[in-house]
Amino acid sequence: MCGSENLGSVFSTHSEAHTGVTVWTNARLATLAEGCEGLGVVENGAVAVKDGVIVFVGAEAELHADLKSDASIIDCEGRWITPGLIDCHTHIVFGGDRAMEFEMQLEGASYEDVARAGGGIVSSVKATNALTVEGLVGAALPRVDTLLAEGVSTLEIKSGYGLSIEGELNMLRAARALEKVRPVRVVTSYLAAHATPVEYKGRNGDYITDIVLPGMDKAHAEDLVDAVDGFCEGIAFSVDEIRRVFDHAKALGIPVKLHAEQLSNLGGARMAASYGALSADHLEYLDAEGAAAMAEAGTVAVILPGAFYAINETRKPPIQGLRDAGVRMAIATDCNPGTSPLTSLLLTMNMSATLFRLTVDECIAGATREAARALGLLAQTGTLEVGKSADLAIWNILRPAELVYRIGFNPLHSRIFKGQTIEGQQVSV
Repeated sequence: MCGSENLGSVFSTHSEAHTGVTVWTNARLATLAEGCEGLGVVENGAVAVKDGVIVFVGAEAELHADLKSDASIIDCEGRWITPGLIDCHTHIVFGGDRAMEFEMQLEGASYEDVARAGGGIVSSVKATNALTVEGLVGAALPRVDTLLAEGVSTLEIKSGYGLSIEGELNMLRAARALEKVRPVRVVTSYLAAHATPVEYKGRNGDYITDIVLPGMDKAHAEDLVDAVDGFCEGIAFSVDEIRRVFDHAKALGIPVKLHAEQLSNLGGARMAASYGALSADHLEYLDAEGAAAMAEAGTVAVILPGAFYAINETRKPPIQGLRDAGVRMAIATDCNPGTSPLTSLLLTMNMSATLFRLTVDECIAGATREAARALGLLAQTGTLEVGKSADLAIWNILRPAELVYRIGFNPLHSRIFKGQTIEGQQVSV
């Protein structure tokens, strides 16, 4: 709905106290509700929350008096409220860093030179596997905290630097643990089909048989996996190899997503769409046929400008082609140690606009509603609508374009997660 919404059944109309209700008033709302024009703006708006769930959103003048009378009132003083931001593609759990190879590349070293010096994904695998689950959590926290400080309420976190059954499981265990030590919603993706470890070089099929599939079974049994991902590329896994992974995920009832068409067009996005994939990500080399398949399947395109920027890519994803096909677009940091050491979703919005010419509305929707859609969470979060989790970001801005236009500036006033205003971080390890 684009007007006011009120979950009237939650409240009686007589004068009993409505304990546990909080109302944010005197606000300008960007609801992002589906079916609304643009950002679904409501001037002079209010949001009411009970038990962590939105029970009213709309014009303050339409807020029921009984609901407001006994509530805790927070005057937003004309600030903007958006849904909490969502980073729907990250590799934020890892060990070590790759600053050395970054410096080598600046001095003219090739990727092969870096690899011979022990860099590349091999170095991330070694550093990641050297850490315990607790060590991985501790290493990830500074990156996570940086994103939360920008109003992020939900993080997708992938495995993929273990490349062994226990290594992959430990990454997912760390991702789950982050949700317990920080006020954030974590969605996990099993990405064992990210690269082939040295001992399986040239034997992708054996690696899938020995590690990827049995590791998936164990992750599923331990309730560590919300989706299964893969890297479909000439330097990683073929379409047919990823089909084996997706067939196994389908048999377990796990949704899928895919890194596709980043460096070449192998038809991975089209294949992923045939499995009803939640998303296909990167997509610089996507063709019209792939875009049409994604649109038909409802597969979200996740645009990742950080990786495009960091690896000096020149081929841009076909944004207009995605628009023309009717494909929904999300954006994300792709936070990882090698090809996108980016921990700012606000900067990601700016890069999406300046590099790829997404509109302000597309950038904000891409980091909220469409990011939720890409994670299969749209029924739960991503918009300001009655019945959804009260994940809010309140901003010191005069217009939403400021969230996209500024570079290196954080205008967040406060972050509300499941109805609770978060002051700093609540738990440390």
